[in-house]
Amino acid sequence: MYVEKINQPADIKKLTIEQLNVLRDEIRDIILEKVSKYGGHVGPDLGMIEATIAMHYVFDSPIDKIVFDVSHQSFAHKILTGRREGFINNTVSEYTNPNESPHDFFIMGHTAPAVSMCCGLAKGRDLQNQKHNVIAIIGDGAMSGGEAYEGFNNASQIGSNLIIVVNDNQWSIAENHGGLYKNLKELRESNGASPCNFFKALDLDYVYLDKGNDIAALIDIFQKVKDCDHPIVVHINTLKGKGFELAIKHEEEYHYKPPFDLKTGNPLQDMSNMENYEEITGAYLQAKMKENPALMALTSATPSVIDFTPDIRQKVGQQFMDVGIAEEHAVAFSSGVAKSGAKAVYPVFGTFLQRSFDQLSEDLSMQNNPAVVLVFLTGVYGIPDQSHQCFFDIIEISNIPNMVYLAPICKQEYLAMLDWAVEQHQHPVAIRVPTDGVHSMEVEFEKDYSQLNKFKVMKPGKQVAIVAVGSFFSLGQQVAALLEKQGMSPTLVSPRYLSGVDTDMLDELCQEHQLVVTLEDGIVEGGYGQKIAGYYGPSGMKVKNYGFQKVFVDRYNAQDLMKEQGVNAEQIADDILNNLL
Repeated sequence: MYVEKINQPADIKKLTIEQLNVLRDEIRDIILEKVSKYGGHVGPDLGMIEATIAMHYVFDSPIDKIVFDVSHQSFAHKILTGRREGFINNTVSEYTNPNESPHDFFIMGHTAPAVSMCCGLAKGRDLQNQKHNVIAIIGDGAMSGGEAYEGFNNASQIGSNLIIVVNDNQWSIAENHGGLYKNLKELRESNGASPCNFFKALDLDYVYLDKGNDIAALIDIFQKVKDCDHPIVVHINTLKGKGFELAIKHEEEYHYKPPFDLKTGNPLQDMSNMENYEEITGAYLQAKMKENPALMALTSATPSVIDFTPDIRQKVGQQFMDVGIAEEHAVAFSSGVAKSGAKAVYPVFGTFLQRSFDQLSEDLSMQNNPAVVLVFLTGVYGIPDQSHQCFFDIIEISNIPNMVYLAPICKQEYLAMLDWAVEQHQHPVAIRVPTDGVHSMEVEFEKDYSQLNKFKVMKPGKQVAIVAVGSFFSLGQQVAALLEKQGMSPTLVSPRYLSGVDTDMLDELCQEHQLVVTLEDGIVEGGYGQKIAGYYGPSGMKVKNYGFQKVFVDRYNAQDLMKEQGVNAEQIADDILNNLL
């Protein structure tokens, strides 16, 4: 096998075109074997194998800087840069990471920054009178991201070597949306000759390659642009899922896929009988849309976040919109819909919502428009890669004026909060969707949350009050059970509102409690618990906040991280019994 002899990019320069084609097939087999076993991004990586081989054949990495935008396109790159075994064994990240290899220059998990970062690399090179190529690879829907536009707009000003490879596979996570993609289609159909050219309009040189999965043709075009003395766009037409028929036929399903059988595509773990909040939310919204034609849902390229499959999207019609990978626009768009008197619900993975803090503040909350934002996959139970983690949403969202940030503890409370948020017209509302599984509780939950910042006592007691936030309410229950075994009767409280504290209840707790413990699935420093600690500051009440450290944590196991940072039930109960009372 050729791939077993490739330990660095220089090794492939010795191969013929025929041998490179065999190498391509070997890399494809490795990728498919890995993602089918561990899960991962299938289609984006299969479509970029040929271009990655060609780039490493022509350019001299790491002297030449190759930067992958949305670096879930970088699997072939990892295999060719000395990480084959780590990739196969799933011990390296899915994303580029300079801590792994000198061939990676940034930790890249989010979309759209590659052109901006490469503008900086090129400018830094020129300031130091260095000579090497800087190559940005962008595509797989990333062109709709706001930062991509900013980077392209600035690129022509660099005035020296900057090569931007646009991987045009005609897809984002789902299908592409927006006027830019119509222009890319026009360029493909005209073989790059259309006078309407987005890139030339930005004063960039431009070349087009229709055979974006042809290694020989790719080598030829990269050799022509290597060492160029000005910014140039290389637009390549690729096939997402190339070489794997299931990924070609089902592009959206195979963008990212959990472990699956390679022959059938069936998941290795049957989750058909397991409830999840994506399906619960999608079913609620479909029913609500029938009642209210002025209600819409929108997504920033992730319709799966509410289980809106293509048939559902077609059924609800104009009451659904995919704005592409453009979270900033999605928040401002939602604000505009709400201002018009209609209602927008914007479900989004928390890691991606971080891009739109300014819009949450200026464009939505300052306007006090009653849009609804549903924040998925937050905290320790979210996505465990450092480039996708979301431990910071409580700090960010809960401190914006006018914004009501809610934290339900179970399915029934989530649906009650969601229904109130959709029906009310006084506030922008965000809901932190639970991430610790779907729990049902035989408790009567309020239907009206307009009396803001009122805690709910779930179990009265004395001496110790446990204020457990959202997904960590189950952790609070575990701590309370351990304390009860020691003869204590702790109070268990769900704060429900992350954007404020119930000062009346906090005052009441002072009467029969000596300690208030807060549990939150987020960063402690500046987090929700410290709001409570700040209120109790002048009093004699002891307060202990539990949560996570302000660090980026890469590829962790949730239970291991909780134990490592002292945030599991046994450690907290032991701390209360031995150190805090």
